[in-house]
Amino acid sequence: MNRPVSERLDDVIRACGVIDRYVSEPGLPEDLVYDAVRMRLVEIGEAVRMLPVSVTSAEPGIPWSRVSLLGERLTRRYFDTTPAIVLGTARVDVPTLCEAVRRLRARHG
Repeated sequence: MNRPVSERLDDVIRACGVIDRYVSEPGLPEDLVYDAVRMRLVEIGEAVRMLPVSVTSAEPGIPWSRVSLLGERLTRRYFDTTPAIVLGTARVDVPTLCEAVRRLRARHG
């Protein structure tokens, strides 16, 4: 399915927002948050994988190739992924990614 860049950017922004909600919500079981965040990170990886370099090059501070491989790593190498890594990524890296994608989205109205 060929979707416009703006929709793929919206997908990333939406997934980042949901991840933030999951990790910020007190009282949720950690294993449930881990599974939910992993799935949203897979979505982000797939959406980013389909973004053209001409778009992502405007935000050189983001390791786009690593983000695009995220979905593959989380699905094919699931046994190498610990909750600490996933939740750390969610708390530290996802907000930075989200801000960069918001800036890209503003350029691709």
